[in-house]
Amino acid sequence: MELTKLEQLYKSELLNNVIPFWLEKSQDKEFGGYFTCLDRKGDVFDTDKFIWLQGRQVWMFSMLYNNVEKRQEWLNCAIQGGEFLKKYGHDGNLNWYFSLTRDGKPIIEPYNIFSYTFATMAFGQLSKATGNKEYADIAKRTFDIILSKRDNPKGKWDKSYTGTRNLKSFSLPMILCNLALEIEHLLDDKFLKKTIDECLHEVLEVFYRPELGGIIVENVNTDGSLSDTFEGRLINPGHAIEAMWFIMDLGVRLNRPELIEKAVKITLKMLDYGWDKQHGGIFYFMDRKGFPPQQLEWDQKLWWVHIETLISLIKGYQLTKSEECLTWFFKIHDYTWCHFKDTEYPEWWGYLNRRGEVSLDLKGGKWKGCFHVPRGLFQVWKAFEEINKKSYQ
Repeated sequence: MELTKLEQLYKSELLNNVIPFWLEKSQDKEFGGYFTCLDRKGDVFDTDKFIWLQGRQVWMFSMLYNNVEKRQEWLNCAIQGGEFLKKYGHDGNLNWYFSLTRDGKPIIEPYNIFSYTFATMAFGQLSKATGNKEYADIAKRTFDIILSKRDNPKGKWDKSYTGTRNLKSFSLPMILCNLALEIEHLLDDKFLKKTIDECLHEVLEVFYRPELGGIIVENVNTDGSLSDTFEGRLINPGHAIEAMWFIMDLGVRLNRPELIEKAVKITLKMLDYGWDKQHGGIFYFMDRKGFPPQQLEWDQKLWWVHIETLISLIKGYQLTKSEECLTWFFKIHDYTWCHFKDTEYPEWWGYLNRRGEVSLDLKGGKWKGCFHVPRGLFQVWKAFEEINKKSYQ
């Protein structure tokens, strides 16, 4: 397919299919916030509200308002979700719960650091859209809490026994690479640089392991050494590949082409490593020594893994003109659009079995909301827009 047609395909899918679905089906007009547990047609099958999905949707509609078009319906959607989060999402001290009842009563305590990261993203982007200083303050204060919790993200809810096997996880430094740029407008330059430098060090010098052939591991010992345990052997190809487009964005922002080159190299390595050569698609979890993973869903094919891979590949091509990135992009594009897009109803499937068949016919749930599909469509559309612009100059 021509690159100009791909640009239009991703743009149209975002604006004419996926965003209208969430705008029409997910807003809770009675209590505020969003329903995310939506079946194939978009009907609600559970009314619990999960903080990180609430935050992601506030971010999504704010981001579109800020970067695509000043549509009032998008801003209204973002503000009502933001107000629900502000009122019910935390304990009064910006410790963000994991989940709430439909009307905002807490169900699960603030054990999950990603409730905090997506609240920060939400209010950072919403403050841009509205100019509301209260939203900016919530984002900045929550970000400070995240940084204070870096060494012990779960706090008193950490179930591991202290001192026996202390591991640190790739998840937090990886997301901070993206989060720092998301709220750059709220941070002091010196503080921003320090945070970015620390995250880059963790991702590219601690979790990236040249001695394992150049793959990224999910967990290491706190001293940076490898752990020969279930957690220490865990590989999540999609997670590593998603992090690489965050690094590419940082490379552009910092004018450091060597970061971009390294991120492209790791993307291609992790993709080759994680590709299911028998059935196609990218494995969810793997064990770096080839042992059976502890996650029973290890061989599922997930929506976000493939969509994030599309972003990294097309950015890699845009920034370095890597033909290998473009070749892989077409391969992942074909798999993703063939297997994850529902041709009868809006939005995309989330969960496939190893053979690429739909496992759950939901469009949203406890983990899938208004985020990876629309963000991916937006990012790929914009990358193609830049590529096509340059080719016509």
